[in-house]
Amino acid sequence: MAGERFVVLGLAPARANWFRSVGAWANSGALPAEFVKCLSAEEVGARLASGRPFSALVADASLPVVDRDLLSRAAAAGCAVLVVDDRRVSRDWAALGVARVLPADFGRDDLLHALTSHARVVQRSHARADDLAGRAVPTGWRGTVVAVTGPGGTGASTAAMALAQAMGDDVRQAGMVVLADLRLHAELAMLHDVGDLGPGVQELVEAHRAGLPAADEVRGLLTEPPGRPYQLLLGLRRARHWATLRPQAFVAAFDSLERTFRVVVCDVDPDVEGEDDGGSLDVEERHVMARTAAERAQVVVVVGLPTMKGLHAMVRVFDGLLGFGVAPDRLLPVVNRAPRSGRSRASLAAALAELCEPVVMAAGGLGLPSPLFLPERRLEEPMRDATRLPSALGHPLAGAVRAVVDRAAQPATDETVPEPVRPGSLGHWTAEAAGS
Repeated sequence: MAGERFVVLGLAPARANWFRSVGAWANSGALPAEFVKCLSAEEVGARLASGRPFSALVADASLPVVDRDLLSRAAAAGCAVLVVDDRRVSRDWAALGVARVLPADFGRDDLLHALTSHARVVQRSHARADDLAGRAVPTGWRGTVVAVTGPGGTGASTAAMALAQAMGDDVRQAGMVVLADLRLHAELAMLHDVGDLGPGVQELVEAHRAGLPAADEVRGLLTEPPGRPYQLLLGLRRARHWATLRPQAFVAAFDSLERTFRVVVCDVDPDVEGEDDGGSLDVEERHVMARTAAERAQVVVVVGLPTMKGLHAMVRVFDGLLGFGVAPDRLLPVVNRAPRSGRSRASLAAALAELCEPVVMAAGGLGLPSPLFLPERRLEEPMRDATRLPSALGHPLAGAVRAVVDRAAQPATDETVPEPVRPGSLGHWTAEAAGS
């Protein structure tokens, strides 16, 4: 172990007894460790992002910032997470990924044993930052996720409502359908006339910051719109409240929705810009809802209008989604308020295919599927009275979504592989056939 030691990050109130004790053990050489004291979660995040390898994070359980996001960042950086719990806060630390829970009066041997069992040692002169551990890929049963998006004013939220209604009417789904309002400017509470004072996405994410609620608790945070065959997750009360959504906690909350319902229909914004696009982490966190839904969705429905500007806006949305990594065969274009003339629809489909061809080819696809055309419907009255939407609006959408899901579930067929041919084995032209 020559030249090696543990590099330990500590997060606690400055006057915590164990904080001072660990520092004293490290400074005196009683503990083969370098102890880096941090007084805030931001300081811990900056240390983890610096590229320097750390062995473990020892955090005080009494701090509210010790949540799923902080622990996930530490785990992603290859740190074992140890929590000092004085039993004043009751949390399921094992479910949050904590390797060991230490009592408030732990001793040097307790900490050394925990570090030896769960943490790695770091060499003084050969420390590397490229051996970071990746996050575990979630496994287990999950429902079908459908993301519905589109530029403003195209009827994307209405299409999401119609799709959720059609899916809820399907007896095969057993009523386990949820419509999630994941737009920054949420409007589904207004469109369902249920108000926005009940629990919504903020409460659901907050419940996942330091725990993993059961399915009944998740359902308790949803709203049941009168006369609708699905449950509704209300969105943000104000667009500026996106800052309260911690990314890892939101991912955990989204995962709970997938595990609780057979179908999750998400009404999301079309903007999925991230840090790699604009260099801003804040922008990426602002779009965490749309990015998570687009990443997890088996089908991404893009709604547009049958106008020149409408097609241009659709191409821009497709460009963003394909650049984000959505596979072309998961995209479903929908032209809302489409003309009834077959000739006009054929022209729209041809124009959309031609405009999207460069971005689809750049993403490795062969082309977009033919768009689904939704004719103009009189929706003002059912919207004003908060009643069911016409079935003729949602059933075609549900059928198209099921077709995309079924096509993706089909096993890949074996491609024809060229076989070597021995010269002369294919025969030869006769003189009569050759015309000589």
